[in-house]
Amino acid sequence: MSLPSVTREIQLASRPVGRPVPENFRLAESALPELGDGQILVRNLFISVDPYMRGRMNDVKSYSAPFALDKALDGGAVGEVLASRSSQHKEGDVVVHSLGWREYAVVEGDAATTADTGLAPASAFLGALGMTGLTAYAGLLKVAEFAPGDAVFVSGAAGAVGSLVGQIAKAMGASRVIGSAGSPAKVARLLELGFDAAFDYHDGPVRDQLEKAAGPNGIDVYFDNVGGEHLEAALSVLNVGGRVAMCGAIAQYNSTEPTPAPRNLMLAIGKQLTLKGFLVGGQRQHAAEFAGKMAGWLADGTVRYDETIVEGLDNAPQAFMDLLDGANTGKMLVRL
Repeated sequence: MSLPSVTREIQLASRPVGRPVPENFRLAESALPELGDGQILVRNLFISVDPYMRGRMNDVKSYSAPFALDKALDGGAVGEVLASRSSQHKEGDVVVHSLGWREYAVVEGDAATTADTGLAPASAFLGALGMTGLTAYAGLLKVAEFAPGDAVFVSGAAGAVGSLVGQIAKAMGASRVIGSAGSPAKVARLLELGFDAAFDYHDGPVRDQLEKAAGPNGIDVYFDNVGGEHLEAALSVLNVGGRVAMCGAIAQYNSTEPTPAPRNLMLAIGKQLTLKGFLVGGQRQHAAEFAGKMAGWLADGTVRYDETIVEGLDNAPQAFMDLLDGANTGKMLVRL
């Protein structure tokens, strides 16, 4: 089989102001470099689009370098090794790597991880068995220091991370798990996944709905994927000694003006709350522990996962924009 010498890719054509638009992206072709020692050529099967990528489209200093204009975007991908000059991978292996947003990628062998597709389909290694799953697991258990008997609230609970957080909390002995989501269908799905209560944040003030769902016992842990009004509501309902794992703030990612909430941060003093932000990159020491637990939970049905799959590289920008608008249930993926 002749190997490809070029790849189609999605480039950042301009930096978004507020919500991204199609004109911010460009479908282009790029030459593939010759395979060097220790490298592999990968045909991507699935690429991941994730909320954190919105921040990298701005030219500002952050925890992750901004995307370069007129260059391919990058992000999680899983694909098949077509050629290898690496002792770590052979032709036919399925690997996870970070050069997504393109059809083919030349990847350093030590920057790719083999995916055991005997455990789950390849796509799961970008979701439940990948960084998404580790984010949920480590954020809940290590950052928020969840303990059996805790009542847990998860915002953005029908998303890739949030849906796993709720199920992990139930598996680990939560007294109550509450989720917020953006549609009646998503609320229904959360109840199917074992959440004790769920509400549509469009149906009224988040605080009022959370207070009703939590009841008189309040909540002990808040896993924050949204920020803004959700964080403000959680601060009001958290018990003394409560913990917040601050994972994301999707409500603010497209904002062009400062957002006011939370306006009640002073409650953290009297309630002796802990608010801790985290990045999954700082939780890699828990990866082996997580992988063993999650493989077992998936095998016995304790944890289930949803995927929203968009077909074709051409549609990756739209998939990303739809993600920011909450069009996904579970993990948003693009199949190539």
